[in-house]
Parts: sequence; structure tokens; C-alpha cells
Amino acid sequence: MRALLIAAALFAAAPALAQPAQSPTRLTLADAASAPSGRTIIDGATWRCEGATCTASGGANQPAARACRRVAQRLGPVAAFSWKGVALSAAEITACNA
Repeated sequence: MRALLIAAALFAAAPALAQPAQSPTRLTLADAASAPSGRTIIDGATWRCEGATCTASGGANQPAARACRRVAQRLGPVAAFSWKGVALSAAEITACNA
């Protein structure tokens, strides 16, 4: 009976264990002085910065390039940008900062 309960518990937990972790959303600001102190909410994403590196949780479902432009408008030019696991290329970063 105990083995049956353990098997049932493992079976119920399997889908939760199989889900991949959400890829990080982060950026590197070109100028650390423009980093906000505290949190900043942009399109539903809560950004927190330490120095020039900022990370976010949550956020609207949108293309990474659009998210980058929205963040750059508020926080300033970015040197690197990754939105929910999609990293922008150097050309996309240039377009983001334009």
C-alpha cells in the first residue's frame, strides 16, 4: 500500500518537474549611472538593477526587439538584452537603441 501511495505521488508530481524553467530576462545598460534604484515596471515586467546589470520577472508576451525598445526608452541605451530567453544580436541592439 505504501509503495502505491509513493508511486501515485510521484506520478502527480511528474508534470511539475518536467516543465522547463523560464529563461532569464536581463539586460546590461550601456551606462550604469542610468540604472534606476529600486524597481521599475515596464509593460508588466518588474526590473531590478545592480550596477549596469538588470533582471526582470513577469512581463507582457511580446517580441524581444519590442521589449528592448520599450526598456531603452525608459532606462537608456542597452549593451546586451535577453527577453524570456531570446537574446538580441548586435544589429538588433543597435536598432533597439536607435
